[in-house]
Amino acid sequence: MFFHNFKYILKTGLRRKDVIIWMILFPIALGTFFKMAFGNIYDGEMKFTAIEVAVVEKADDGRYLRSVLDELSRGDDALFSVTYTDAEKAEKMLGDDDVKGIITADSVLSLVVSENSLKSTILEKFIEEYNLNADIIKQTYIKDPENIGKVTQILTEDINTVKAKALSKGNTNVYDQYFYNLIAMVALFGSLAGLFISIENQGNLSALGARKGISPTPKALSILADLMAHYVVQSVCMIICVSYVHFGLGIDMGNRLGFFYLTGIVAGNLGVTLGFCLGSVGRMSADTKNGIATGITLLLCFMSGLMDGGMKQKVAESAPWFNKVNPAAVICESLFSLNIYEDYTRYTRCMITMLVMTAVFMVLGFVMTRRRKYASL
Repeated sequence: MFFHNFKYILKTGLRRKDVIIWMILFPIALGTFFKMAFGNIYDGEMKFTAIEVAVVEKADDGRYLRSVLDELSRGDDALFSVTYTDAEKAEKMLGDDDVKGIITADSVLSLVVSENSLKSTILEKFIEEYNLNADIIKQTYIKDPENIGKVTQILTEDINTVKAKALSKGNTNVYDQYFYNLIAMVALFGSLAGLFISIENQGNLSALGARKGISPTPKALSILADLMAHYVVQSVCMIICVSYVHFGLGIDMGNRLGFFYLTGIVAGNLGVTLGFCLGSVGRMSADTKNGIATGITLLLCFMSGLMDGGMKQKVAESAPWFNKVNPAAVICESLFSLNIYEDYTRYTRCMITMLVMTAVFMVLGFVMTRRRKYASL
């Protein structure tokens, strides 16, 4: 009887239009809009790239400047991308935004920029330091030519007493949190499926529930079959969601894609049991419970940063405990941890939290649903 009910509910769940719309089509559409809105902001404005600069040489001998600029333009972490040209072409390139500044090499270096920005500030600091060092070398040559070699060596020596170390080898794009929240939203939309389980097992809310109430099949067995079937349906939806976010939208998930799928499946099961628990509370109509479950899901996602990226941080500052019990925030934290941290400490803690929440919601749902008795149907 368990497998009969499981097969029936599984087929029913896969054919439901609301599952296809809210669990598959809607997240695809919303994720596409997120990509259109945030996709190029990080690479275009926040991620540092080599500064495009045009150099106009007016001095007779510019080999020293060239040697410095060539050194700073090498490698994957180059500071500058240099184009040597004349004044007319340089001005055109600046006007077309092909370069961020024009360096004119004469007796001293001068700089022209089109706007105030981080890159223009870096160019200004470079010009100041170069002119200062050039003046020191010039004065030393005039007053103490014997030490010109030592002074030049000191000024050009790369002295670095601080060892650079990246805080993370993972994806640090801050806008990816919206896609993590999208996955969390799809997971918690599974509460609508869990709500369906509760309604279909309550005789006062559905005809099917009334028939199940007089069926010889143990109620606990029927509910367990419903849960398992909806877990499978929800897992399929989560796999589709994670696959679209990674392969369709190109969101970097590093080399831990398998753990992202695992997290999505666990999160989806959490959403189903949340809805199962909510649907077991009270004797309200099915529409009322559906509205409450939808409202709670959207509120939890809002507090986690789905609509406002800074909301989670605001909640952490005023009520840090809430992020630890907000299922949406826990799901996002687990995905964030996978992409940022090399170890699995925070990720494991989040996964345990989700499993505990799933168990608590399931037990509460079973207790409240099984205790329901009716004088008449």
